[in-house]
Amino acid sequence: MTVTLRLYAGLRERAGGDRLEVDLPAGSDVGGLRGAVAKACPALAPALPSCRFAIADEFVADSAPVPPHVPIDLIPPVSGG
Repeated sequence: MTVTLRLYAGLRERAGGDRLEVDLPAGSDVGGLRGAVAKACPALAPALPSCRFAIADEFVADSAPVPPHVPIDLIPPVSGG
């Protein structure tokens, strides 16, 4: 299945766009998606350990299943005051 990731802030700059498509086997979890993103766009790999994934506007754990045909947000760490 093909997963569409929406990228924000510095992630968008590293990837050179606001979206990234990644191919995954059906039944994959978010942890597998994290690894697939690192392979598909090596420029994002250093940031991935501190990023969160959100599906349907909810943060999810690496053990969460990746649903087909649903955009997934890749959220970088937020800082500021």
